[in-house]
Amino acid sequence: MDKGRKITINDVARLSGVSKGTVDRVLHNRGEVSKESRDKVLRVIDELGYRPNIYASLLASRRQHKIICVIPEYMPGEFWELTERGLVKGGEYAADYGIEVKTVKYDQYDLESFQQACSRTLEERPSGVIIAPLFRTETFRFVSELKSRGIVYMYIDSKLEDDSYLAYFGMPMYQSGYLCADLLTDGRKVRKVHVIRIARDKKGLSDPTVTRRAGFMDYMSEHCPETEIENVFIDPKDASAVRAGLDRLFSEEPDPHKYLVMFNSRVHLVADYLREHGIATCRVVGFDVLERNLAALKDGFVQLLIGQHADSRTEDAVVAMTEWLLLHKPIARKDNFTQMDILNRYNCDYYLQQ
Repeated sequence: MDKGRKITINDVARLSGVSKGTVDRVLHNRGEVSKESRDKVLRVIDELGYRPNIYASLLASRRQHKIICVIPEYMPGEFWELTERGLVKGGEYAADYGIEVKTVKYDQYDLESFQQACSRTLEERPSGVIIAPLFRTETFRFVSELKSRGIVYMYIDSKLEDDSYLAYFGMPMYQSGYLCADLLTDGRKVRKVHVIRIARDKKGLSDPTVTRRAGFMDYMSEHCPETEIENVFIDPKDASAVRAGLDRLFSEEPDPHKYLVMFNSRVHLVADYLREHGIATCRVVGFDVLERNLAALKDGFVQLLIGQHADSRTEDAVVAMTEWLLLHKPIARKDNFTQMDILNRYNCDYYLQQ
């Protein structure tokens, strides 16, 4: 190809060894095309960087797509704010091709709220759905309904064990729990570990860290079988209840050298308690790069964070969904795992710049 020359559909057809009509059918996902021909065309498109005027084609065909993203509600500074930031950026990409991206939120502590979010999503008649599956059983019901309606779906942040999701974008949950246990114990003989857990919905149906917890427990069983593990439940929406729960922990366990872990993004709640009481003798490991978690890391009340760029992973999910809907472009991997970044007080400033 001559450098600087505009790439055309004829170039794609010639280099793919197929007809122009076949390329057109691949681009617009219509008509019968063999898998071999489709793969050839998409490979050449990637190699050449060809960008067809998909938006004009969509207008001509009057085909409209909509992507709905189902995520929990959040307060400023919480984990899901990062996720929605990625959805917004991905939505800008989708908008260039006439695809609308909308967000439907639910209360992660209320099953009925999630059910209502699922109903609102179906009413939107989307072409694709991106979902954070905090309520396991109800999510299975929801994706079953999506399948029956021919609506493709992806998981973000965590995923369920079904075979029909188009892709997953997020951390490898089991492995992250296994890694967390290794970082917490650090090769030492640990008498007791306290797992600080969130008290969620009254029926216990919302448990997004169950797979991460399984990885943690398997590591402890294999490498630290003598270590006692105690669960401590706190309510993040009630500051006095958080203090009361941690007061009981420290009054019942006078040893100041405690090993504490949280499997979600709220380890800053533990750090706030330790800071308030001047306790700097605990080893604490948590997840996710929030401003409050980073502050606790730099102050020494959290030793390690396992981080991920949740915003870029979510943006990737929206872009992949957009290209699948427009081109039926295969996604390179079904499970698109983000790297697990290990942050301490000395490298977290660099991470903030990414």
